[in-house]
Amino acid sequence: MLLELSDVQVHYGQVEALKGISLTVDEGEIVTLIGGNGAGKTTTLKTISGLRPVTRGSIRFDGTDVLGVPAHRLVTMGISQAPEGRGIFPGMSVMENLEMGAYARARDKAAFARSLERVFELFPRLAERRGQAGGTLSGGEQQMVAIGRALMAEPRLLLLDEPSMGLAPKLVGQIFSIIEQINRQGTTILLVEQNAAQALRRADRAYVLETGRVVKAAVAGELLDDESVKAAYLGGDLGEAGSAS
Repeated sequence: MLLELSDVQVHYGQVEALKGISLTVDEGEIVTLIGGNGAGKTTTLKTISGLRPVTRGSIRFDGTDVLGVPAHRLVTMGISQAPEGRGIFPGMSVMENLEMGAYARARDKAAFARSLERVFELFPRLAERRGQAGGTLSGGEQQMVAIGRALMAEPRLLLLDEPSMGLAPKLVGQIFSIIEQINRQGTTILLVEQNAAQALRRADRAYVLETGRVVKAAVAGELLDDESVKAAYLGGDLGEAGSAS
């Protein structure tokens, strides 16, 4: 087991955002979290990344207790995130944004070159635009930068928060194909995605979150056929349907 959350509780002030979340991610899997607004999906990823303090519970990564480990240290341990809204540096070039993803391994030139080659193979567009300012890129290209920057740390576990948000429909399938390719290359993925149908088709397993709790956990394909999940998150259209983010 690569990642294990047990009874994790998180507060924003007096508000209980996560009410005892428990989930696991095995090495090599794609696991997705689906749910509506305020369900706790993004908070779960931020908590795993070390960006939100835990009130109660435990988080273990590859058997090691990582509760309270600073976010920058978790990156060196093998956890990297492409955040909701992309969060790229608009005034910096594509290359500079990618370099920021490798900050923890800046002295290892061979590793940097290896990571950069991988990113440019996955996203040839970024190689073409390496000198272009991030803020001048299209939404799809900015998402490529966000994922590429996270991959520059060579993570074992990649956290993706709403990678298809705001993208044209023709780009959504492209991004999901690349996510599958990243997984086939050996990177485990925990995915939060508003396009629930697309996410469930690609994932091995899935968790449904509601108001800070896990209410369903199953093989992803089973949830595609679950009538309550269809009604709440798939909108009756399994082609391009999605949940609220």
